[in-house]
Amino acid sequence: MSEVVGFCVAKQLLSRLPWAFALAGAVSGCSAIKPADSFTLLTELPPGFKFKGEASYVPRTGESCTVPAREGRNYPGKKFYKQDLSNEAQTANFEVPLTSNEDGCPLVLDNFAYQVDAKYGAARLDLGRAFTGVSFRDGSTEAPSPPPVLVLQKQCEWLFRTEGPDRYIGKILKCKSVAAPDQANDSSVKGPMQRAEFAGKTIKVVFNISSVERPAVGDNWVQFPSGWKRCMGDSLEDAYAFCRGNTTDFKPFKMPDGRDCTVYPNCTE
Repeated sequence: MSEVVGFCVAKQLLSRLPWAFALAGAVSGCSAIKPADSFTLLTELPPGFKFKGEASYVPRTGESCTVPAREGRNYPGKKFYKQDLSNEAQTANFEVPLTSNEDGCPLVLDNFAYQVDAKYGAARLDLGRAFTGVSFRDGSTEAPSPPPVLVLQKQCEWLFRTEGPDRYIGKILKCKSVAAPDQANDSSVKGPMQRAEFAGKTIKVVFNISSVERPAVGDNWVQFPSGWKRCMGDSLEDAYAFCRGNTTDFKPFKMPDGRDCTVYPNCTE
């Protein structure tokens, strides 16, 4: 066994561990033994993002076997992928098998679910999370073939709000599918994809983050040229504090870093 093949086999063994980083593609030598029955998942993340993916497998149609039960760190029927957080924009690629075999049970890829986390502050819990994924179904190679690289575009934005008695700013991450350049909106592929069509193909998922933020809850903030002001509500202790037409009384809040502010995101007018 050559060093390259031995290294790639070691990576396949690592893929059985939860959230082990699938290194396929990281070493060019592995491309020589790239499985034909797989697709490449290519992810592009903005600064401050990280990614986790989970490929789930089910018995092939017509098989009477079942996926073996989990045993310790071994997760039959699942493969895990990970892209760590970076302060820089980053790209990663993973080889995702379309078929598998566990204890003699032939399996096929049922879905690939993934989550993205994004940081908005220094504290451990200052992050937002969004979920999405791709599902697959049986199909024929005679069906219309997707392009060599299918691009799925995800547009993300921050929704801000105040939390707790001290009214700290917290944020919710929201991502939605948008039309990719030169391609149809990926709403056309929200349904299950024909598995056989993607052997040797690439699914490229591009995440972008908007520079414009907006309130997470309606009628809580009033926008001014200097930024957003938090409505007073009934009192400083009013956690819901709807404006209800009062656009003159506002209350202070705190940024994630602890600064006392009166307008978001500039903090002071």
